[in-house]
Amino acid sequence: MNAKMTGDSDRARALELFAAVAGEGSFSAAGRKLGLTPSAVSRAIDRIEARLGVRLLLRTTRALALTAEGQAYLSAARRILADLDDAEQAIADQGAPRGRLRVSASLAHGRQCIVPLLGDFVRLHPHILVDISLTDTVVDVAGGQADVAIRFGPLADSGLTARKLGETRRVIVASPDYLACHGTPQVPEDLHEHACLNFNFRRVEPVWPFRRDGRDYALAVRGSIEANNGETLAQLATAGVGITRVGAFSVVERIAAGRLVPILEQYNPGDVEAIHAVFVGGANTPARVRAFVDFLAERLQ
Repeated sequence: MNAKMTGDSDRARALELFAAVAGEGSFSAAGRKLGLTPSAVSRAIDRIEARLGVRLLLRTTRALALTAEGQAYLSAARRILADLDDAEQAIADQGAPRGRLRVSASLAHGRQCIVPLLGDFVRLHPHILVDISLTDTVVDVAGGQADVAIRFGPLADSGLTARKLGETRRVIVASPDYLACHGTPQVPEDLHEHACLNFNFRRVEPVWPFRRDGRDYALAVRGSIEANNGETLAQLATAGVGITRVGAFSVVERIAAGRLVPILEQYNPGDVEAIHAVFVGGANTPARVRAFVDFLAERLQ
């Protein structure tokens, strides 16, 4: 084996090792994953930093933290490792979809709409390993944290490819017990006298949209609890804690069972959100990503 081939192999191994350290959060955990001792992992990181001439990790007695250069190196490492994996898989299976597919979906929509479809998908594509994470945290698809992410509402400008999967309406709901105790709002302004359960996302203003006599307007609402996902808000509303506004898909079962009641529907302005699958597109998009997005587009629409 010539020196260049050895060097390329060493650098690929270095990328894998650094990604493991960043993902596991410690030298010892990364060592267990790769079958190395913590000291061997530490020395390997030292060699990478020496070769690059920058510090990638800040080491303390309790944790490891990525520097800005470390974050950039991690993003590049994940992309390169994914490309290597795709190339090897394409050659091994002559282009058929295979390999690990990392999917990020929201808690409620993932549980109710995505997870029930996964059995059919893996029966169609038995060589694909679906690695799904349910979280309402926005993951960095371009940075390699997921292959496909399901997003709601307006999309931020980015280099990602988006494919519309459908849309969902928003609905304001409360439990029968809450309404019996506090009264049912008759007009949107009555919400000022109620506990409104809201999302805590910075990008979302604490206002709810309404339409009266053909005029759209937004109403500021307040309450004592905020959450980062609709599943939690629906659970709180069902427990009688307050009134919330969430995607209809996340409460359809509770409404059908009578545990939640839609309110102020006559003032609903046709409040809908688009649902998209976002991924890194282009000619080199892995076959497994294309297969999954096509599958969702067919089943969800």
